[in-house]
Amino acid sequence: MNSRQMFTLLIVVVFVVVLNHHGVEAVRVLQEDFAGENHLMAYPSVYESAKSTVECWFGMLEVSDLMALRGVWQLQKLIVSYSDWGGSSRGIRAFMESHLPAFKDGNPQLEVVTELIRGQHPHLKAFYKNKNQRVVCVKNMTPEDVLLHATRLRNALGRKVVKLKTRHVTKHPSVQGTWTTDLKF
Repeated sequence: MNSRQMFTLLIVVVFVVVLNHHGVEAVRVLQEDFAGENHLMAYPSVYESAKSTVECWFGMLEVSDLMALRGVWQLQKLIVSYSDWGGSSRGIRAFMESHLPAFKDGNPQLEVVTELIRGQHPHLKAFYKNKNQRVVCVKNMTPEDVLLHATRLRNALGRKVVKLKTRHVTKHPSVQGTWTTDLKF
């Protein structure tokens, strides 16, 4: 084997060892002898301590307080429209039996109204404080999907969607122009 092959083999071995290394906990023996034994003091890894800190922070947050504008919920009224015999309303009828009571109890600030409409597909209609409304069609959806859409409507601020004219928005546009990949020197 020449030196080039030996060097390549050494790099491959080091690479394999580094990839198979699974992490080490730092352990030290305390100098003092407590009750006649040497105690090992294991230090948790940085990942574990960060994970426990973030879990503690999320534990302090209320889930219902996450999506409100200045502490005020923007959704005022949610109308659940369904048909009592239509096949596309099967999921929303199951949602009304299983998830809607808990959704009402979890959102006391929200007025939830059910509306029977025959011959139409089911939908959720949301009315916001800024006088805007959104309608979401929930035909042929599972109860979990209907709950997801109701939660998204509750969390939304009710603002209209604005189509942007450019891909980026800035208060101070560049004097030199926008960088593109077609730039030629």
